[in-house]
Amino acid sequence: MNASIIDLRYKTSDILAALENRERVTILYHGKPKGTIIPIEGTGSTQKVCNHPFFGMCAHDTGTVEDIMKDLRGNRYDL
Repeated sequence: MNASIIDLRYKTSDILAALENRERVTILYHGKPKGTIIPIEGTGSTQKVCNHPFFGMCAHDTGTVEDIMKDLRGNRYDL
């Protein structure tokens, strides 16, 4: 796919859709190629959440979400 500088601004969703379809996007400036946007390999909707390294990281915590957030945030003026 070819996209001009104007397309980057006004048709961003089309460019992102092309990247989602594994297409390379060539950026044109005054009709001449200036660069290429290449889709990242190995990412996309095919990955499962349970395969992410963060999944299950806090499985040992038994407190509620509110208690954990309170511990993380702490008191604002706790000196």
